[in-house]
Amino acid sequence: MNRILGIETSCDETAAAVVEGGNRILSSIVSSQVLLHADFGGVVPEIASRSHLEAITYVIDEALTKAGLAKNGDGIDAIAVTNGPGLIGALMVGLAAAKALSLAWDKPFVAVNHLEGHLYASLLEDANIEMPAIVELVSGGHTLLILMSAPGQYQILGSTVDDAAGEAFDKVARFLHLGYPGGPAIEKIAAEGNDKSVQFPRPMLGQGLDMSFSGLKTAVVNFAKKNPTFPVADIAASFQRCVADVLVSKAVAALELTGAKSICLAGGVGANTLLREELKKAASHLHIKCYLPSKSMCTDNAAMIAAAGYYRLQAGPPSLLNVSAVANLSLSGTFEGN
Repeated sequence: MNRILGIETSCDETAAAVVEGGNRILSSIVSSQVLLHADFGGVVPEIASRSHLEAITYVIDEALTKAGLAKNGDGIDAIAVTNGPGLIGALMVGLAAAKALSLAWDKPFVAVNHLEGHLYASLLEDANIEMPAIVELVSGGHTLLILMSAPGQYQILGSTVDDAAGEAFDKVARFLHLGYPGGPAIEKIAAEGNDKSVQFPRPMLGQGLDMSFSGLKTAVVNFAKKNPTFPVADIAASFQRCVADVLVSKAVAALELTGAKSICLAGGVGANTLLREELKKAASHLHIKCYLPSKSMCTDNAAMIAAAGYYRLQAGPPSLLNVSAVANLSLSGTFEGN
C-alpha cells in the first residue's frame, strides 16, 4: 500500500492528491469554492455539494495526470477519502467517488477522519518529526491540543469549550465587514494596526489545557459597537494578538506537562503568520523543534488524507465499502481497535 490516491470534500474545497510512502507528494490539486460562498459570509451546504459534484472528476483526473499516472488506476495501490467530520452532502460526494473508483479499479479503500488527516500535515514535509509531539490543530470548526506519540497513537489533551479559533475569526471578520474567509481578511488588515491598542480578554489562561473563544469574540463585537470610530485595523490586530497568545500559551503548557520533544501546527488557522512566528519563538525558548507545515498544507487538502490513509493501512485492514459519511465524526474514536 505504497501509493495512495487521497480525496477530500468535507467542506468547500474539492481536493485530490497522490502520495507515495506516506510523505512524498506526487500531486496535490485543490479546487476552492471561496468565491462561490463569499457573498454569503460562510459556506452554504447546498452550493458546496453541487460544486463538489461538478469538480470531483476533473480534480481526480488532474491529480493522476500530475503524478504521471494513467486514469485507469494503474500505479495506485489504494484510495483514501474523508468520511467526516464535515458537511454531510459534501462528504457524500467524495465518499461516493472513492467507492466507485475502488470498485472500478479493484483497489482497497480506506475512510479517514478529516481531523486525523490534519495531524499528518507536518509529516508530509518532514518525515523525521521528533515524537512524542504536541499537535495544535486549529481550524474553523475545531481547536485541539493532541499528544501524538507515533502515527496512530495519540491523546487529546485539550479542546475549545465553545467556539473554535477559526470560527471566532470568521464571526469577528463578518461583524467588522472584512469579508470571508475571516482569517486571511483579519490578518491582512491587522498588519496595518496596533495590536496593543485594545486589551481584550485572554480566556482561560492558566486554567488547564482547554480553550474558549466565544467570550473574546463577544468582547470584540461589544467594543466595536461602543466605539464605532475606533480604527478597525487596531481592533483586528488586538483580536488576532489575543488568539495567538492563548494558542501559544496553551501549547507551551501542554509541552511542559507532557515533556514532548516537539510542537506541530495544523489546520487552517495554522496559516496565520503571527501564530506561526510566536509558536516558533516559544519552541526556541524551550529548546524544542517546531514544525510548521507550508500554508497550503494547513488548509484543507487531499495530500494529508492520503498520508493518513497510508498509515491506517500499515496498521490494519481497509475499510468496508458500506462505511458512511458522518457529519460529526469524533477524533477520539479514530484509532479504536488499532
